[in-house]
Amino acid sequence: QVQLVESGGGLVHAGGSLRLSCAASISFFSINTMGWYRQAPGKQREPVAAITSTGNTNYADSVTGRFTISRNNAKNTVYLQMNSLTPEDTAVYYCNAAIYNPSRRDYWGQGTQVTVSS
Repeated sequence: QVQLVESGGGLVHAGGSLRLSCAASISFFSINTMGWYRQAPGKQREPVAAITSTGNTNYADSVTGRFTISRNNAKNTVYLQMNSLTPEDTAVYYCNAAIYNPSRRDYWGQGTQVTVSS
């Protein structure tokens, strides 16, 4: 069982920045991929960014160049730095841990609200 605890959401004006954090209850070296997803009202949950155990990253087209995912292995924490925020980024952001053993199993955080005002 993996527990994920998120923090860092809030209200920000358009053009502002926020940093989300997600602390995992187990070592990152036991997790294949850490990622962030988001779900806006009335929409499906969508992937935002991910980082693998080897440090490879990928981003949704809508956030490329504005968001950066990173991790601190010593703290088992992953971060999402969000810059140049727009109202379209408003959503509940969820931390995800994917473990392949051998099939994929997903673990989710409780979600943190990000609201961007225009």
